[in-house]
Amino acid sequence: MADQTHVLFVEDDDVIREATQLALERDGFAVTAMPDGLSGLEAFRANRPDIALLDVMVPGLDGVSLCRRIRDESTVPVIMLSARADSIDVVLGLEAGADDYVTKPFDGAVLVARIRAVLRRFGHANGAQAEEAGQGSSGGVLTFGELEIDTEGMEVRRAGQPVALTPTEMRLLLEFSAAPGTVLSRDKLLERVWDYGWGGDTRVVDVHVQRLRTKIGQDRIETVRGFGYKLKG
Repeated sequence: MADQTHVLFVEDDDVIREATQLALERDGFAVTAMPDGLSGLEAFRANRPDIALLDVMVPGLDGVSLCRRIRDESTVPVIMLSARADSIDVVLGLEAGADDYVTKPFDGAVLVARIRAVLRRFGHANGAQAEEAGQGSSGGVLTFGELEIDTEGMEVRRAGQPVALTPTEMRLLLEFSAAPGTVLSRDKLLERVWDYGWGGDTRVVDVHVQRLRTKIGQDRIETVRGFGYKLKG
């Protein structure tokens, strides 16, 4: 049991909650399932799970607000579950600090694949959080103006002050810093940072870039319209 990945699952629909919990447990996960946001927050604080799956529309404390609460306390990976792919809730969840989202109704195998992809990025699967991030980086400390990136210690400073990044934000920054001045397309970033081997929603990239800009400087990452983004050297 100690080696199992612990999933916090917050979903108010009894049928979906129970069926998904059973499916995840069959795949080897330990699951704590809660029917509302307030009990989900209590469970998060009590159990400190490895990953959280949060439905957007849950009573008491909605999934977006719960994500913000979790992000205030932890960098644990968060996947939002949304009933509509085009819902504003998707963007709100990502802006609140979620790392990814899955549209309902979802296939159990797809959900498991997305969970494992997120966990790989966070180092839970192989114990090497940034081993594959920032391909092409020579290690050590990289400097871009007032921005310093310690690619070995996984630390970032801006004007000498530490910058707190989530693991997804760190991987995104490492990809940019590995090739400063080179335009990286949204599809390429989805492949490298989110482990998407297929087309994904580029809003995930756009929102994370915006979040990263607020932390390292709005002008540090440049938008190249029609192509993608690049880090200014």
